[in-house]
Amino acid sequence: MAWILVIVAGLFEVAMALCLKGSKGFTEPLPSVGFAVFAVTSFGLLSLALKNLDVGTAYAVWVGIGAVGTAALGMLVMGDQVSALKIAALAFIVLGVVGLNLAGGGH
Repeated sequence: MAWILVIVAGLFEVAMALCLKGSKGFTEPLPSVGFAVFAVTSFGLLSLALKNLDVGTAYAVWVGIGAVGTAALGMLVMGDQVSALKIAALAFIVLGVVGLNLAGGGH
């Protein structure tokens, strides 16, 4: 159950980052409110998961989901530049997170 919380928290982190972009420096009300709601929800879910998981691994998974998800959606739907190097770097992030889990970072 704790890992599900981390995954959902990571997805909320992606939504938070996309709202941050859409808020245009907190000048747009709806994305600004979305940012705050998603941020509180993401951190709240992560904090619940940390009751049962190692902080280093859980945090790395949360950040990895957020980073990879935000970068991928930025490239797919927000017009961010796509390159082979960016895609390779994202793959290394995923491999690092998987490696942490295989190394016994979870309960």
